[in-house]
Amino acid sequence: MEAYTNTPLAERIRPQSIDEYIGQEHLLGKNGVLRKYLKQKVISSMIFWGPPGTGKTTIAELICKSLDRPFYKLSAVESSVKDIRAVIEKAKTKDLFNPEKQPILFIDEIHRFNKSQQDALLLAVEKGLITLIGATTENPSFEVISALLSRCQVYTLEHHTVEDLKKIVKRALHVDEKLNKLKVTIKEEQALLGFSGGDARKLLNLLEMLCATASKSLTITNKLVEQTLQHNMSKYDKAGEQHYDIISAFIKSIRGSDPNATLYWLARMIEGGEDPKFIARRLLISAAEDIGLANPTALVIATNCFKAVEVIGFPESRIILSQAAIYLATSPKSNSAYVAIDKAVALVKSKPNLAVPKHLRNAPTRLMKDLEYGLGYKYSHDYSGNFVKQEFLPEQIKDTQFYYPSQNAREMEIKKYLSAKWDGKYNF
Repeated sequence: MEAYTNTPLAERIRPQSIDEYIGQEHLLGKNGVLRKYLKQKVISSMIFWGPPGTGKTTIAELICKSLDRPFYKLSAVESSVKDIRAVIEKAKTKDLFNPEKQPILFIDEIHRFNKSQQDALLLAVEKGLITLIGATTENPSFEVISALLSRCQVYTLEHHTVEDLKKIVKRALHVDEKLNKLKVTIKEEQALLGFSGGDARKLLNLLEMLCATASKSLTITNKLVEQTLQHNMSKYDKAGEQHYDIISAFIKSIRGSDPNATLYWLARMIEGGEDPKFIARRLLISAAEDIGLANPTALVIATNCFKAVEVIGFPESRIILSQAAIYLATSPKSNSAYVAIDKAVALVKSKPNLAVPKHLRNAPTRLMKDLEYGLGYKYSHDYSGNFVKQEFLPEQIKDTQFYYPSQNAREMEIKKYLSAKWDGKYNF
């Protein structure tokens, strides 16, 4: 087999049209929202949020090709405010009165831009000098300034499904001029697909590694995949290779109350150069999701940890992260708040816009009072112990229970308070 070029397989077979794209049906499928916009030749500024290898860059390029617009591409890792302004100046020379020719500026890893860099984009986006497409693996609510976020539509990309991954492998073996010279048989696919974790780039990188050592034919088995990975996989890649696997192990170790495993995975991320804010955000989520009301102070600790690492970088941040992580791992656990809000949201989605009971409505005007808004409401502080039994849910779902306290001291007290007849014993 002839020597491979330096161009990765994922780049060599990048789709050249919307119809060639595999996955993200909610965006580019037959009834996908972006496909509908592209048919109308109209799009607004947007941010693609999703894990690595889900096609954010590819979709941005396909949008540009579909609309036949000038396309500028910047990487937030390498670009400065000067680079942003240079692109905007170029955009000013285009026909601003023809929206169909409005330049598109694609910024990869936009979450890595600081506030001043993001501020530099605001006026150009607002005035329509450019259509911005940003790509990020991080939650835009945390990483994109609110002024810019309000001017962009956020689209979430999901991990590729197993069927998507199978189609991607089939396409790669068929269309790539390197791989289609091989006779490739996939005898076992579990390891090949499982390692990717829904990341198409990771899948194609592995497929290329497997094929690189073959001359005329190749039979892919689980064992071959595992052997190849042992020799080629990096220890930690904060850009995506094991980024999500290790943070998953870290959080699950905290949830499992194992401080030693928690520290091991934390050390792996620290040594790999992971952003301390990324780790601290996950601690915040864990404090609310896994510890919750069993130890409300955990959220306070995690919040202060996040604030501290914002102003103190590595290596000192490792101590702060360690302290918070150990505290969370050794805390009692409860997911009752997490479960409760998910149940409430699910009910709201199934029964939206239930009327607010009249006795709970605000009545600032005489008309509203005449309509009996607020009539029958019992002011809790007028009663013994600041409590009186009354219904606060809409009639259609009265007595619904979302919150089920777990078995820890504080929550047991709340459970008694909620379920027992008021007798003045409990005073919260």
